[in-house]
Amino acid sequence: MDFRYLCAASALVASMTARPAHAQAFLGAPSSSSLHFFQYGVGLTAESLASSGGVCPLSATSPCILGSGLGIAIRAGYRSRGPIYVGGAYEATRHYSSNILRLAILQQLRGEVRYLFEQGSRLSPFALGGAGVGAFGNEWAVETLGPSLHLGAGLEYQASTSAVMGVGLTWRGLAFYRWTDGTGQQRANDFLGFALSQWVSLEVTLEIRNPLPRW
Repeated sequence: MDFRYLCAASALVASMTARPAHAQAFLGAPSSSSLHFFQYGVGLTAESLASSGGVCPLSATSPCILGSGLGIAIRAGYRSRGPIYVGGAYEATRHYSSNILRLAILQQLRGEVRYLFEQGSRLSPFALGGAGVGAFGNEWAVETLGPSLHLGAGLEYQASTSAVMGVGLTWRGLAFYRWTDGTGQQRANDFLGFALSQWVSLEVTLEIRNPLPRW
């Protein structure tokens, strides 16, 4: 065979099998298992009340002061070279309060841990857990507060080498301490002066990863 035809055929095969430059740039980037990151971002959150517990007792003469709400979460943390993310989050959501409060705000400050099951994949399921404190009141005031616990799961999608999108579904338990609202109704006076409210939270997140120096 003519050497020129052999060279032309080799070039054609190479051009057909070569990856596009943008694919090489993404696929050739270091995976999260070889780097560690500072990861931060925001999330849109819907908090659906599953049970108000003693916050809205059956014996109450006033309507329930605690309902579902919408808001935003801000978080930052450390993503290890392995499957672990550890961080903290602040969340503020506005809630329905049967018009007892002008602006019912639930604030949450919590620590979070995620375990990702599919390292090296752009789409990865994860389990999450955390604990913290929740505060509830009118117009950012703290009328009651108490400890919180969070357990859930979700999916994380690596949209680019630095941007990560996610969705998570979480059960939250918040134990508020007893207080008396503006109508004179006493709230949350169950076990040791606390009452457990339970929530189901749906959150959509956008986070940025900044690689940290090797050490």
